[in-house]
Amino acid sequence: MRGVWKLPAPQLSPEPLIRRILASRGIDEPDFLSPSLLQLHDPVLLPGINAAAERILLGLQRNQRIVIYADYDVDGVSAAAILWYIFRAIAPGAAVSTYLPHRLEEGYGLNGEAIAHLCDGNDLIVSVDCGVTAVTPARVARERGIDLIITDHHTPPLEPASLPRAHSIVHPSVPGQPPYPFPHLCGAGVAFKLAWRLATLVSGGERASPEFRKLLVELLALAAMGVIADVVPLRGENRVIAKFGLDQIRRSSLVGVRALRDESKLGGDDVDASDVGFRLGPRLNAIGRLGHAREALELLTTDNEARAMEIARSLTRWNDERRKTEAEITQRAESLAIERGMTAPEHRAIVLSDPDWHRGVVGICCSRLVGKFYRPTLLLQRDGDLCHGSGRSIDGFDLHAALAHCADLLESFGGHTMAAGLKIRAERVDEFTRRFVAFANERLKSDDLVRTLRADAECRLRELDLNSAEELHAMSPFGRDNEKPCVLVRGATLLSPPRMLGQTGKHLVFDVRQDNAVMRVKAWNWAEAIAPLSLRPGVELELLLSPEINAWNGRRSVECTLEDLRLTGIR
Repeated sequence: MRGVWKLPAPQLSPEPLIRRILASRGIDEPDFLSPSLLQLHDPVLLPGINAAAERILLGLQRNQRIVIYADYDVDGVSAAAILWYIFRAIAPGAAVSTYLPHRLEEGYGLNGEAIAHLCDGNDLIVSVDCGVTAVTPARVARERGIDLIITDHHTPPLEPASLPRAHSIVHPSVPGQPPYPFPHLCGAGVAFKLAWRLATLVSGGERASPEFRKLLVELLALAAMGVIADVVPLRGENRVIAKFGLDQIRRSSLVGVRALRDESKLGGDDVDASDVGFRLGPRLNAIGRLGHAREALELLTTDNEARAMEIARSLTRWNDERRKTEAEITQRAESLAIERGMTAPEHRAIVLSDPDWHRGVVGICCSRLVGKFYRPTLLLQRDGDLCHGSGRSIDGFDLHAALAHCADLLESFGGHTMAAGLKIRAERVDEFTRRFVAFANERLKSDDLVRTLRADAECRLRELDLNSAEELHAMSPFGRDNEKPCVLVRGATLLSPPRMLGQTGKHLVFDVRQDNAVMRVKAWNWAEAIAPLSLRPGVELELLLSPEINAWNGRRSVECTLEDLRLTGIR
């Protein structure tokens, strides 16, 4: 009902379910189910890291004034906090400060005016999660005689000559340098690697001292929040960072992490990737979208428990306001997209603008439209003669490349394959819309605009026992490129009509039987879609299910989340 099913072949097999699923995903790594910090690559392999670390260490030893210039999202704030902690650990009295631009007034990334201002009171500027295309700001710093170190992960220029002329650039795929073994680090991942390299340098060997190793493990909590919130692939190093970082969030000694966790009602329970994606991350992001992100960074670096709880409660209020604003914009954008024919099969991208939309929220609204209409989406907020916008993409469409194709119409743009930001003059929006949509129409077929739901394996309900569910859980954390396991179950019989779950009326729960096995299925946000079917007991279904472990009152059992369904005989 929700997309085209991509089913496994062969269908059934005597192999254990976990082996079938790993094989279906092409995973033959013997240690995939038992990740280790030893799987992390040596930080010296990261281009630019030695020059950057040596310059920072020199600055700390000479008590130079160092400012960390960060992006205002979760990845940037987490990255800034990582460097703040390692700098202060190396030199407790260091003159270290932070700078986060205002999203609405200054926009994303390094800007020349801010760099000029920071040059007046600092000896070294270190960027995190931004800067790899900041040619003009780098020139400002160079002309003022101030060293600028750039650490970033966003798409760099294709040629070395187009890079900013900074003291050093720490980036996993910077042109002109030997490639790093894992190119998908986020900003916080790059910052963690830099912190690691600083720790080994100051420890005087290839390994960090026990004191610094303890700190680096603590900082994994911050790195994990950046990895998960920035939706980078959860494979390789990212999966290791996320796995151990999530464990560290649960037992963190960082005052701000504990306050954020408790305010998010996570308490002492296990913390998974969805908790970061839907509870912790949105709170850290909200204030940067609607106000200024400095308090989010203060939360992650303060050692004052009362102040931490005060900020955490404030972030919840900001997040509530963000959700309200997001819902209003999304509803309006969905209506406009339909009215203007942008959801028609021959219109394979959505570009909309409105002066009343909040610039800090349109990126999330893009994600909502992609979820509903499944096509690349750009939403712009007009402010005088300029429009500021964000975009989100679908699998198989490089959003950054699409914007590069229209670069002559843009004032600026940046980002990566799946998400990007842009600035454009209002009088060019119509021409840009035509060209962007034409680019999408050339590269996307109508079939690409239908979400593909992939089943990892076909199984019988009796296979979904507690032991299998625990084996599948070992594949976590789940996210981009490592989604929750999804199984196909054929010939399941509905035992009773779907019933409401929760207070909103949006969710359902029902029981199905296959042979002698019975399974409880939760259907989140399915009430509206299932209602017209008038499902009755005895109807036969084919189901795409994600098994999970439910813990309640000390008992553990297996339940499933519904991914999709179809009545037997209907294709």
